[in-house]
Amino acid sequence: MSKMVPIPSTGLVPERDLNKTPVLDARNLGIDFGGLTAVDNFNLTIAPTEIAGLIGPNGAGKTTVFNLLTKVYQPTRGTILLDGHDTAGMNTIQVNKAGIARTFQNIRLFDKLTVEDNVKIGLHNHTKYTMWEGIFRLPRYWKEEKAAHDEAMDLLDIFGMQDLAGHVAGSLPYGAQRRLEIVRALATRPKLLLLDEPAAGMNPSETAELMENIRKIRDTFKIAIMLIEHDMSLVMGICEGIAVLNYGRIIAKGTPEEIQSNPEVIEAYLGKRKE
Repeated sequence: MSKMVPIPSTGLVPERDLNKTPVLDARNLGIDFGGLTAVDNFNLTIAPTEIAGLIGPNGAGKTTVFNLLTKVYQPTRGTILLDGHDTAGMNTIQVNKAGIARTFQNIRLFDKLTVEDNVKIGLHNHTKYTMWEGIFRLPRYWKEEKAAHDEAMDLLDIFGMQDLAGHVAGSLPYGAQRRLEIVRALATRPKLLLLDEPAAGMNPSETAELMENIRKIRDTFKIAIMLIEHDMSLVMGICEGIAVLNYGRIIAKGTPEEIQSNPEVIEAYLGKRKE
């Protein structure tokens, strides 16, 4: 794990990423729903190969932040820079093509399709044959299909899932479906991978394996990963920088050690001690 060092704008980045353009730079981000402010003054920088955590009590606004970054919701105010480029005006598909992929709290697979086909759907951004080449099964179609098959199998191999390629996705055990959703997100070739409670429903051995796989993904693809997670052993064991959200606002940022001993964080999770 790389040493965290301060940068002038918003906090810490891994030393290995110092002087590199952040993959994500969210500035003064906020959204209102009617008269309710769900997220306000959200500022966060994520370095190109950082594993970052976003934590906070239930209802703090964590998934709303992911929805803002991926343009499921358009921000009421603020700026989102992806690899230095403003994402203003982009929709969800355009943001995905620009380099942000995500998983969800509730698994969203194509249950009736095979495992391999679910991964191939993630590869659609990179398909180069035309509609007519596909309809008439022209040579470039077969060439691209072969390339997609090979890439899908390579991605499945990260999680040891190659043998499940022909299985129907909906028939997989819960943990395997979680892994498949991560593989499908990777198939879009992101610069930033957002994982929304990836360990939900996993047992301790599956969670330990997930930790190793997240590191493997970062090291193999040289991408940044940000995760929302309630499993503190996972967060503290894998994240280099952590931001804590409460009532839609960041109340603390720092290394795992700093976050664990932060009084505001302890109060947000455990409540204020009575005098």
